[in-house]
Amino acid sequence: MNNSNPNNKDFKQAFYHFLLTCSPESKFRLAPTPSGFLHIGNALNFMLTWKAARTCGGKVLLRIDDLDADRKRPEYLADIFESLQWLGIDWDEGPGLHTNRTDLQIVDFEQHWSQHHRIPAYTQLLEKLLQKDLLFPCNLSRSQLAPYNGNYPTEFRNQDLDFNAQGVSWRIKTEGIQMQDFIVRRRDGLPSYQIASFSDDLHFGITHIIRGADLEPSTVAQQFMATKLQEPQFLNIQFIHHPLMLDENGQKLSKSAGSASLKSMRENGVTSAEIWRLSEAYF
Repeated sequence: MNNSNPNNKDFKQAFYHFLLTCSPESKFRLAPTPSGFLHIGNALNFMLTWKAARTCGGKVLLRIDDLDADRKRPEYLADIFESLQWLGIDWDEGPGLHTNRTDLQIVDFEQHWSQHHRIPAYTQLLEKLLQKDLLFPCNLSRSQLAPYNGNYPTEFRNQDLDFNAQGVSWRIKTEGIQMQDFIVRRRDGLPSYQIASFSDDLHFGITHIIRGADLEPSTVAQQFMATKLQEPQFLNIQFIHHPLMLDENGQKLSKSAGSASLKSMRENGVTSAEIWRLSEAYF
């Protein structure tokens, strides 16, 4: 595992200044997805978030992002609770607060905390964007857009499609950000990650967010929506983006590839204290 990122020293200083913005009224969130077994990079994010919150006396929400039903698995959901317990990380709001039994935590999550319960709020947000004439329908596939390397051509905003046509996604017209015309509603009719995460952070009153550097474009995209929707609450959120832990080949860790999974580490006798020591390069 390569955690000797040359940016760690700069991040330590930035993290110190980030902590100066926190107070007992601050609210942080852990936001894992049950789409694979969690890896050591996820643990780093959890530890940074938990340490920041506990340092200033703030609150921690556990929010599990489970909208993507195709990738969600019961064993991945269980792994989230098992990993947090193994790392000694607790939370103040969210599923399974009053039990350490994973099966009961999962039941509580599904009954009360799943993102699927909040789809009406996401839909309401989409309607606001629609009313402001910020959206357009698109039926182009990933393969059709691949030659443009993520640079969505503005001429594709006019495809003469109905918003309610089957199989079309909804995109937002952007200006001057990396994620050009990103998707806000998927082809299957479900809100995208950007909408759900943005809505949830507003709903739960999040004030501080610690994310990996790979999510900086998402932060900018969500701030773009907040500006268009005139949501000062979101624009006032304090963000910090930490360097990523990389594998032996210098590549970003991936849950789908099973990279350095916490489950495998637990089963092979690695202690949580060893994981905490690895993370000290970032504190």
